[in-house]
Order: sequence, then structure tokens, then C-alpha cells
Amino acid sequence: MTKKKTPSSTIALNKKARHEYFLEDKFEAGIELQGWEVKSIRNGKVNIADSYVIVRNGEAFLIGATIQPLHSASSHVVCDPERTRKLLLKKREINTLIGKTEREGYAMVATAMYWKKCWVKVEVYLAKGKKAHDKRDTVKDRDWAREKERTLKHKVR
Repeated sequence: MTKKKTPSSTIALNKKARHEYFLEDKFEAGIELQGWEVKSIRNGKVNIADSYVIVRNGEAFLIGATIQPLHSASSHVVCDPERTRKLLLKKREINTLIGKTEREGYAMVATAMYWKKCWVKVEVYLAKGKKAHDKRDTVKDRDWAREKERTLKHKVR
């Protein structure tokens, strides 16, 4: 019996966020989408590289995420690829986000968009910005770990 290969549930990643920020607390949020956006997401026309989250009037919003409309989308719908999308979070989670960003100087960054069953979810992290020397240290540590793995692999043989 062969296993069916399941498609990856990841839709889009923000790889730049791990380089630019120290990621600390993780939140999972639903996202309010229109019909044409879901169709575009299924075709992989999403970019969350420069997206971030803000809180206004007790509600969280995703800003900077781009969902390109399909050419075959309905002609009577006005498609705005960069519109502000509402995130679906619990009141307690929103209060935590507000407290950390206002008092402790955190930023809220979207790092991934993925499917969870039939719902589109966004992974949001509370993050602190890295300085230039922190970024260099991260690169140095990653290169050292890679080199260490190579030498261990050659010693085993």
C-alpha cells in the first residue's frame, strides 16, 4: 500500500522576518477574505514579505500582504490586491498584542500563511528589531553550524 503524497499546507512565507527580527511570541490568526482572494490563494498568488499587523479599535489588521487577482475573476468585483485584511483573534490575544506593542516596544510581524483544514491562517509573531551586528552574528552562527555538520559528516565516513 502506497501513501498518497499530501500537498504542503504552506501558502506563503516571510523569510525576511527571521533575518530582521528576534521572533518571540507566536499567535495563530484567521483571516477575513473575499471569494476572489481565496481563488488566488489556491493558485499561490500571495506575497507576505513586507506584511505587518496593527491593532485599531480593538481589532487586528494585516497590512502589506499582496494577493494578486486572477485574470478569470468576476468582472463586477473590484479587486484591490493590497487591501487591509481583518485578522480573527480572541479578545485576550488582542489585549496581549496591544500591551506588548505599546509598553514594551514590540512589532507584530506576519511570518507565514497556511491552510488549516479548509481555513486560511496567518502566523503572527511579536518581534523585536535586530541591529546590524545582531544580523551579522546570526549569519556567523548559521555558517558555523553548517560547517560543523559538514566536518561531522566527513568524520563519520
